[in-house]
Amino acid sequence: MKIRPAAVAGYFYPDDPIKLTAQINSYLTQIVAKISANKIFGIISPHAGYQYSGLTAAYAYNLLRDKSIDNVIIISPSHREYFPGCCIYAGDAYRTPLGIVEVNKEMSRVIVGGSKNIFFGENGHKLEHALEVQIPFLQTVLSDFSIIPIVIGDQSKIFVYELAERLAKAMDEKTIIVASSDMSHFYSAIDADRLDSVVEEIINHFDYEGLQTALDEKQCEACGGGPIVSLMKTASMKGYKNSIVLHRSDSGDETGDKSEVVGYLSAVIYGGD
Repeated sequence: MKIRPAAVAGYFYPDDPIKLTAQINSYLTQIVAKISANKIFGIISPHAGYQYSGLTAAYAYNLLRDKSIDNVIIISPSHREYFPGCCIYAGDAYRTPLGIVEVNKEMSRVIVGGSKNIFFGENGHKLEHALEVQIPFLQTVLSDFSIIPIVIGDQSKIFVYELAERLAKAMDEKTIIVASSDMSHFYSAIDADRLDSVVEEIINHFDYEGLQTALDEKQCEACGGGPIVSLMKTASMKGYKNSIVLHRSDSGDETGDKSEVVGYLSAVIYGGD
């Protein structure tokens, strides 16, 4: 098997499986669920080091426990490598300290289809943390699942929207989407709150077109804005119209330094009961 090894274990999260499981469970046990969403289409989760954003991520992952989910499409931005379009990992699996998660190649092929902008490869996958850090949470809350790991190299509207159209063709009732994104970077906590509130309001109104416009016009920041827009547009195409922000925080909550922070947010996209 061609396996993508853990690249940020010991840095973004513990490399010891016992410590890693304990840390994730410590976050999950702190959560009081804000909603009861039976028909979850996808979640938005941050991707910083767990000590900074793990609790915020847990608000979303807590909703996935005891759900019947066979496949998870993880959409990540590319922090280290630029390339046009979207790359689905061409290997067989991803590894974390908690074990191996196989790639669903059949569903991946449906998503790629005949597209020139969505393709198989390793572009953006080798060292990308934003995708990897989601997997241990999934391994903790789900029992048996495969992944479709997608890294977006260029978050222009043309690529983000095409990805949504291809995802809509592949989605089924046993599949969810995880959009990986942090919010504003290196502003004071006051300015970060102002910028991140824009994203929160737009998500709560389920307005993916408005989010794309706000990002394009620099009204807000989200390094994974493209993954969020793709998730929400796909949901809309499949008849899901509800979204709510579950938790928002910033790095200063952990460090105590509010002069220059990174913002974090988790949310769920779901259908009516």
